[in-house]
Amino acid sequence: MKIIILDGYTVNPGDLSWDWLGEYGEYKVYDRTPTEEILSRCEGADIVITNKTPLGRDILKKLPDVKFIDLLSTGYNITDIFYARERGIPVSNVPAYSTKAVAQLTFAFILQFSSRVAEHSASTKNGDWQRCEHFCYMVAPLSELAGKTIGIVGFGSIGKEVAKIAEAFSMKVLVNTNHPGENTENLKFCDLETLLENSDFVTLHCPLTEKTTGMANKEFFSKMKRTAYFINTSRGATVDEDALKSALESGEIAGAGLDVLLTEPPIDDKITSLENTFVTPHIAWAAKETRQRLMEVTKENIRAFVNGKPINVVN
Repeated sequence: MKIIILDGYTVNPGDLSWDWLGEYGEYKVYDRTPTEEILSRCEGADIVITNKTPLGRDILKKLPDVKFIDLLSTGYNITDIFYARERGIPVSNVPAYSTKAVAQLTFAFILQFSSRVAEHSASTKNGDWQRCEHFCYMVAPLSELAGKTIGIVGFGSIGKEVAKIAEAFSMKVLVNTNHPGENTENLKFCDLETLLENSDFVTLHCPLTEKTTGMANKEFFSKMKRTAYFINTSRGATVDEDALKSALESGEIAGAGLDVLLTEPPIDDKITSLENTFVTPHIAWAAKETRQRLMEVTKENIRAFVNGKPINVVN
């Protein structure tokens, strides 16, 4: 059996191992694969493993030997799952492996906006504290999270984890989801407009669908408080970046914390250069513990396929 990994670097930059694949046959790991080399690298492969390298219909039509596609991710929009199904090719993903890590980064942004660690650390490194006449000083306003309202758009495993952390900080939680549950003392389900109008932090945790593509648009930001912060650790395409840029530059919202952008890596600094914005390079999922978990589920996916009983199939 021939196994090809098209873009293994982000999952395993060298601190994990692919050697377990040798149990199933010959394998080749590419750190990354340019679009023009996808076809040649996959030719003759029985199993193709990919993270962000696209496997569209046009490519799959030219790969008659492929019998299984394994995704090093939860999202599966990178692969034409419908054509794969026509061909009888199961496509498996890795569900819910990064829940706690993504929720953690969401709150890293929230804590930055409330405690202003970056600004105060930069100030002290600049010598400002040594020159200060008082025992302490502030270069930016600080605020407590207790009593603040967080609005969570999407309430899957990550949204639920974010709500749990928010409640531990004594925050009020508003949730907008297609499948609302029962309200509790600190958690209320509501429509999107109510959430936007009443939240101090708005955070997206929804999948990328036709409905959610570009959902954070001009109208969306216009309904938020001017003192509110926007956070996106879901998918870059859920945001209209021109509308976000305008809202940030005009002061329509106070700031943004983004781990995902429409184009990755970004082709310009339209968003990354804004002073009231913190941008990380799609790392919410990338803690070593999280990547180890992803690798373990990938092992299970491959083993299950070889045994004739594929698991985590998305098509």
